[in-house]
Amino acid sequence: MQKILISLLLALVLAGSPAEAKTRVAEFSGSGNMTTAIFRVESPWVLDWRLDGDYEQLMGLEITLIEAKTSRHVGRVLYTKHRGNGVKLFHTAGLYQLRVSSTLARWSVKIEQLTREEAELYTPKEKKTL
Repeated sequence: MQKILISLLLALVLAGSPAEAKTRVAEFSGSGNMTTAIFRVESPWVLDWRLDGDYEQLMGLEITLIEAKTSRHVGRVLYTKHRGNGVKLFHTAGLYQLRVSSTLARWSVKIEQLTREEAELYTPKEKKTL
């Protein structure tokens, strides 16, 4: 009887706690150049990117963050010439668009809203020095 009560209590506790608070705000993909639709985010949020292609030596991807109301260039978010993926954490809220430029590549980008607790779990990747 005691084991049943413990199991029921554990099930109620697990059912009442959210598994993940991360929320997808927008998702974009393509194989060429584009300016994305406008999206609204609160702080903190992440840009989760992936890049693939058939021509390793020729591919490239550049993503620029644009403030949607004024078309102001906020900054270059990503520049790479290699297959891969990664995330970039932002601590600014706003109404934005992404300007994506790609060469001989397939790319995808997800914009995900985080809780402050989730953002604290992100640690920057150490850059290799030559």
